[in-house]
Amino acid sequence: MNSYKDIYEQHVTDVSFLWILRSIAVDQPHYNRQDIYELEQRIDAHLDGLMVAVEDSWEICLEALELEGPGEVFTSAVIAFKSHDTAKIQKVIEEGLKTQDTFKGLVSALGWLPEALAFPWIEKFLTSKDLNHKYIAIAACSVRRINPGEHLNRILTREDCKEHKKLYARALRLVGELKRQDLNSFLEEAKNADIEEIKFWANWSSILLGVRVASTNLEPYVFQSGPHQLEAINVVFRVLTVEQARNLISKLSEDKKQIRFVIQAVAVLGDPHAVNWLISTMNDTALARISAQALCYITGIDLEQYQLVSEPPLEVTPHPSEETDDDDVSLDEDENLQWPDVNKISQVWNNMGTKFTIGHRYFMGQEITQNFLKDKILNANQRQRRAAAMELAILDPAMPLENTHSRVQVYS
Repeated sequence: MNSYKDIYEQHVTDVSFLWILRSIAVDQPHYNRQDIYELEQRIDAHLDGLMVAVEDSWEICLEALELEGPGEVFTSAVIAFKSHDTAKIQKVIEEGLKTQDTFKGLVSALGWLPEALAFPWIEKFLTSKDLNHKYIAIAACSVRRINPGEHLNRILTREDCKEHKKLYARALRLVGELKRQDLNSFLEEAKNADIEEIKFWANWSSILLGVRVASTNLEPYVFQSGPHQLEAINVVFRVLTVEQARNLISKLSEDKKQIRFVIQAVAVLGDPHAVNWLISTMNDTALARISAQALCYITGIDLEQYQLVSEPPLEVTPHPSEETDDDDVSLDEDENLQWPDVNKISQVWNNMGTKFTIGHRYFMGQEITQNFLKDKILNANQRQRRAAAMELAILDPAMPLENTHSRVQVYS
């Protein structure tokens, strides 16, 4: 190891940390495409520094991989693939397959690399006899929105592939993301699976292909706390009629523990009928910020622009806490949402509410049209971009679902 070891160690640490920061940022309400792009530029600068001395950098990556963190796997994987060294690539594949988190780092690296470098490896993994390699490839295709063509057909027909639960589920999900209408019959088969993961993504993709009646099969997930609840809400309430959606929301609201999901369902539906209720829920400190976010989704009101932001209540403790004995360091999901001034918001809504028609769906204060959604995918914050992408994909069964978490690469 040369005398610059400490510099390469810092590069590895910084890339790994910045990747974690980016993985959080892509779901945050205060980041937009330009912000994500600037983060990516910082990551690339550190990666370039590591490529100055690949072997020295790799030795440090090997030490970092012992942490089994997704950021460290991402950093090591980018270096390995750029080195064209099969042994290094084999090592990061092994590390990436250890846990669900490390897998995210590995697949993210395949989404990060230039096409000329990533595509040959994705093709190699697709043709591999190792089903885990196929799983990596399908996940990479999902991240990059690459159509694997007949490879996807074969995965959906082979019994050994269907027995690999994660591979099968990700392949079914990819059918919907890419709008592979030719594979709809495979979704019908998978809808009857005994495994929830398989059944969910089969129905989810079916809805994206335009089979709206499949929303009935996803309705149970709307009520079930778990990994698919929010995904189900984000689809189901965009395809139901307003009357059907209201009935479902009423049923969901019977369980007081589901109040946050009720608010999110109201936001997805976009019916201004719920705005006064949302304003009333802002008086509850625990619901104030998420309710204000839902109001913005429906009405398009910008709290900062209209000076509708208030100071955090005194009883609110930042999370994660600065207390040294607090072991919980998880990020509050409302952490970066603004605190609403309820009285001012109520006044603004009284003045502008007459412009909205009860029983119609709105997104950010506008009628839902392709051009408006495309503009928001480019220019809104990350959460709004994701919502707009889903809205657009459902509106047009031929339009692939844009991945708003993917690398920006060139900001314009």
